[in-house]
Amino acid sequence: MNARSHVFELSVENRQVEEVVSSIFHTLLLHRAYGKFHYQQEGTYQVGTLGFVDEDCDFIDFTYVRVASEELTNNMRREITTFKDSLHSAASASESGQISLEFFQRKRARWPFQPECIPWEVWNVKLNVISLNNEHDRQIFREQVGETMTEKVLYIAEVMNRHEYLPKMPNQSEVDLIFDTSYVDVQPYLHRVSYQINGPSSSSVSTTMRKFLKDTLAL
Repeated sequence: MNARSHVFELSVENRQVEEVVSSIFHTLLLHRAYGKFHYQQEGTYQVGTLGFVDEDCDFIDFTYVRVASEELTNNMRREITTFKDSLHSAASASESGQISLEFFQRKRARWPFQPECIPWEVWNVKLNVISLNNEHDRQIFREQVGETMTEKVLYIAEVMNRHEYLPKMPNQSEVDLIFDTSYVDVQPYLHRVSYQINGPSSSSVSTTMRKFLKDTLAL
């Protein structure tokens, strides 16, 4: 299976990194999550309700909608903050990096092998961090980034309406192969976050690989 891949490339101030990535990732999860599944029989289920929250950004003129799950929000915030901190501390005059949100499904393997993780959709956000010299420039740039985010969210909505591949709704015995069932109030498709700083350097690759191995061993 070839995973669909999308790339967003933006220039941002350092203080805007977290809000830009959060706006994109939470918009994606809004379309890639359901309420909790409640199975009556193996192939029969009901889907619980899903709440939504408006999030106003502090450093860009933009408001996005996220799923009303504090646990999911906190997990995503932790991943994005780690990326932001790594980007900020990068020993480079021109800070840049990429953070990716990958949706995948598991394929059972014969014992003693771990299930195989097969990605079916990947969203990459490439950021170039810039510095502005005065508040006037910052205000203009704040508005420009807000307009760019509106375009990105509309593009995401367009992609979601294309009726492209989604994993088949599973029976109860296979639900963990498609969805993350660890949350009490939401059931998103299985997903993971990875990032690179200043291109595929040795440090960024090792960070991504450590996270991949951690996710694999946790299956």
